[in-house]
Amino acid sequence: MIKVLIADDESLARIRLQRILDKKDHVQIVGQAQNGAEAVQLAERALPDIVLMDVRMPELDGIEAAQQITRMVPPPVVIFCTAYEDFALRAFDARAFAYLLKPIKEEELDAALQRATQATRAQLGDQHHSHRRHLCCKTYRGYELVPIEQVRLLQADHKYVTAYTAQGESVLSDTLKEIEQEFAHLFVRIHRGALVARDAIEGLAYNDGHLAVKVRDIAVRPIVSRRLESKLRALLPEL
Repeated sequence: MIKVLIADDESLARIRLQRILDKKDHVQIVGQAQNGAEAVQLAERALPDIVLMDVRMPELDGIEAAQQITRMVPPPVVIFCTAYEDFALRAFDARAFAYLLKPIKEEELDAALQRATQATRAQLGDQHHSHRRHLCCKTYRGYELVPIEQVRLLQADHKYVTAYTAQGESVLSDTLKEIEQEFAHLFVRIHRGALVARDAIEGLAYNDGHLAVKVRDIAVRPIVSRRLESKLRALLPEL
């Protein structure tokens, strides 16, 4: 049974979330909060697995409440459900798991809940002591998180970075340089605008006269710059 806490200052929003959750046999609503301060108190008392949190709330807003809730040991998963798109980056800084935009669609909430239940509390707790385990991306469903272990390739195009996974492509909020600095143990630079996951490299091949990397699970074969070719070849026996 998944224990869920709802936090929203609008009663109609709480009722809508409750109606969606009441259809699910594996979900138990353990409390409903009308502001951020009450959400923190209920989370400490009810120990939910997941908190569905609004951003704009009185007394203590959702961002501040999430910062406190995610410091719990073990921490609940926080999924923001809000009408305000421009708070997404602050929400993920507060270790939010997903960011859904109102009006909340049942299939979007279902998908977020499913992903959240797959993330153990221990894994989320480790985020406070190590590297992030997710990258922030924007999709048609709103802002979401891409598990870092699923990323096979990162390519920069002007100011945007695209992450390639076996499931598809996502446009990220981070820059390539930021990702490289934080996850140097996971990715190797093969070009000024490309990072490849070390454990996803299957070999090298020539593509239209240029050396390219064969990457597991994706069809894209990124080009290796001549400047970095020797470095990459030296790394291959170790990968």
